[in-house]
Amino acid sequence: MAHGIPREVVKIGQDIKSMKIRGAGRIARAAVRALLITSRASKATTTRGFFNELNEVSTFLLRTRPTAVSLPNGLRYVLKRVSEAEEKGLELARLKSITIKTALEFIKNSKEAIRRIGEIGAHRINDGDVILTHCNSDAALTILTTAWDSGKKFKVYVTETRPRLQGLISMKILGKKGIPVTLIIDSAARYFMNDIDKVIVGADAVAANGAVINKIGTSLIALAAKEARTSFFVAAETYKFSPETVIGALVKIEERDSSEVIRPSRIGSLKSVSVKNPSFDVTPAEYVDLIITEKGIIPPEAAFTIIQQEFGPITKGATLTRLSVEE
Repeated sequence: MAHGIPREVVKIGQDIKSMKIRGAGRIARAAVRALLITSRASKATTTRGFFNELNEVSTFLLRTRPTAVSLPNGLRYVLKRVSEAEEKGLELARLKSITIKTALEFIKNSKEAIRRIGEIGAHRINDGDVILTHCNSDAALTILTTAWDSGKKFKVYVTETRPRLQGLISMKILGKKGIPVTLIIDSAARYFMNDIDKVIVGADAVAANGAVINKIGTSLIALAAKEARTSFFVAAETYKFSPETVIGALVKIEERDSSEVIRPSRIGSLKSVSVKNPSFDVTPAEYVDLIITEKGIIPPEAAFTIIQQEFGPITKGATLTRLSVEE
């Protein structure tokens, strides 16, 4: 281990930060897999030493993508159970085993959640629908592919999703299924909105008030949908709901390097020019018609209830876990 962190875990962190691993669900599963790897590679001979290893890895991972609430929630899922086991006085070998078992459990449940969202959401799609999706969401795309596999026929508009062009990934996934797909530039969403029956997007985070944090451009699409009276659906696993927002914390919006937008050479010596590149924006709850989760369909106003059910009471000043892992 370099600085106490296995090389494979360092690679996972780098891949999350560089967006080689992208998408809230995939990020969460990768982070939890990092805890699994840490446990298997652990050289700790004491409980405290093992917790220190988990803390170091968790702190490292939390710095990679600040907006992806699924990442700390995935870590919280594992670390909470390890902490509870330690409080029962279980020996070190058992704690390591519980870490591995719980990590595998989270990864399995995460994938099952997407499948369930696909099944539930597919019922909301009708023959002849024209649907628009933005970015590249496993949950949103699974709704579409599940509906298609059930025999429903529809068309999909996919935005490019600049500057990283994640929409091209969605286009290929849907196209390989044989689903009729039309790729459009992001700024054309309003132009086509009157032809759209439903917008279906994913989420990187859902706040306690029902606001949805998703890829930049989502809020503009939601606004256009609201004005055109087009239904706006969000597909989100419950581990993407943000417990910290219950006590007034804001989800930090990640600002990425300007080179994703424009090559530095194009700006040259123009000192008065700057570039802003936020990765996400916030869609107000009043623009969201419903949220499709693995537990069922809810109105955005029910986000607070989901957070209470999933995470229990949230108190101000609470850390990620009892192990004092700070964000």
